[in-house]
Amino acid sequence: MIKLALISLVIAAVLALLGFGGAAGTFVGIAKILFGIAIVLFLIFLVLGIMAGKGVKDAID
Repeated sequence: MIKLALISLVIAAVLALLGFGGAAGTFVGIAKILFGIAIVLFLIFLVLGIMAGKGVKDAID
């Protein structure tokens, strides 16, 4: 997900250099959305991983 956000930012930079401001703005918006989704998914999986780790630790003890 982060990779797609970075690709979108590179495309936006190239478009901005070529003078396509509207398309560049669109790609920046896409990059922001993808980055936000990646952060939310990271936090969800972090919490799930911590909870699963505690469950395994309790089962072993």
